[in-house]
Amino acid sequence: MLSQTSILLFSLLFTSFFPFILANNFFNLTLPYQHPNPEDVVQQVQRSVNVSISRRRQLLTNPPMIGQPQCLTGNPIDDCWRCDPNWAANRQQLADCAIGFGRGAIGGKGGRFYVVIDSSDHDTRNPIPGTLRHAVIQDEPLWIIFQSNMVIKLKHELIVNSYKTIDGRGANVHITGNGCITLQNINHVIIHNVHVYNCLPSGNTIIRSSPTHAGWRGNSDGDGISISSSRNIWIDHCALSHCTDGLIDAILGSTAITISNSYFSHHDEVMLLGHNDKYLPDSGMQVTIAFNHFGEGLVQRMPRCRRGYIHVVNNDFTEWQMYAIGGSASPTINSQGNRYTAPMDPNAKEVTKRVETDEEEWAGWNWRTDGDIMVNGAFFVPSGEGLSTQYAKASSVEPRSAALIDQLTINAGVLGGPRDNSVSISYGGGTTGGASGNGGSRSDDGDGGDDYFGMTFGNGAAAQLSPPPTTIFLSLVIILILYITTTHGGVL
Repeated sequence: MLSQTSILLFSLLFTSFFPFILANNFFNLTLPYQHPNPEDVVQQVQRSVNVSISRRRQLLTNPPMIGQPQCLTGNPIDDCWRCDPNWAANRQQLADCAIGFGRGAIGGKGGRFYVVIDSSDHDTRNPIPGTLRHAVIQDEPLWIIFQSNMVIKLKHELIVNSYKTIDGRGANVHITGNGCITLQNINHVIIHNVHVYNCLPSGNTIIRSSPTHAGWRGNSDGDGISISSSRNIWIDHCALSHCTDGLIDAILGSTAITISNSYFSHHDEVMLLGHNDKYLPDSGMQVTIAFNHFGEGLVQRMPRCRRGYIHVVNNDFTEWQMYAIGGSASPTINSQGNRYTAPMDPNAKEVTKRVETDEEEWAGWNWRTDGDIMVNGAFFVPSGEGLSTQYAKASSVEPRSAALIDQLTINAGVLGGPRDNSVSISYGGGTTGGASGNGGSRSDDGDGGDDYFGMTFGNGAAAQLSPPPTTIFLSLVIILILYITTTHGGVL
């Protein structure tokens, strides 16, 4: 017979894993933080766009009402905060403006402001206070802003801790150099209004990732923004180009991600979503790609998907040389209200590409197109549940819809200056024009220049950093095993 201790241990294991078993069987969940019904999120995005467009149309057709914002664009993210003339005093309102799968990303909301006053990056093991690297490794929630225009040339990859917002509004902020931005095993990060480019591979060195941990890092790939095993991530109003590997990669079970209002240009493999075809946890990856401009000099992967659910909505694809959207391992791709402008090459008109997969296999994948605008001979090949009258609908949308795409993506990229990177870089991690850097030196304003934390945000409590349930469970199991082995001689 089983001893009482064995029964107790089995009961503990069963009750701990039962919620995950139940979730996987009934909701087909493979990640604990993915949304159980992605179609609900899609409908929420559609509703938010429709509401913003309706408000804009009312503004254009009716006399303005007292107190009604005059700046409405129809873009629900921008209309959420840009109409506030005092947005600079209410910066953290931005955290309430995300849509899609990354809607829950709060970044550093509720935390203190950290003012970056030093553009240097001399010491990756012990970052200098006042630098971006020192800001992003802190354990507490922080809303990171910049004292002035800066070119931050990274010595090695910038490892960002949880509950951080990098907010470049009000300054012209360029991040370039070695490694660039890494989000690994973290959650709740917002990256807003920064240029990222010329990111090169680097590593084989010690890099600090928190105030209490500095560890050895191997070689990074040279991605612009690398997202690995992370969740609740929102990238908004950024300009990305000229990196060694991908501009944005999300892999290894990352989910709850929104990439919006950004400008992509001058790159081969733009965006990778999914680690490899055999990595099953990426089936729970959920990503919203909205209101972006995919521009000049792009070749492929906008995105390239493995598994997961990818909602591509209201983007403007103006150039590709091979294909725009590709995938393998049966991802769900929901393409809605985008404009696809095909290149002149007659062999590159197809928007979609199933990578190294026979038609007998991909015919069942759920790739659908709804309300997309096809220009210059572009065509989208649907499959699975996407095979319906939607394909004909997408090929015959009235031209007037193109004006809506223009309106929704008119401000894609960095606000307050050149929205892309084409006029401000030289390839290879070299010089940057159009931005006033600090030359790697600290700039004090003469009045509390060392106060890099800035003011305290008074409204809202800081987010609580609690260990995940799995960590607590494993700790209890270890304690139980130690108790058994010490009191019963290791026999259950």
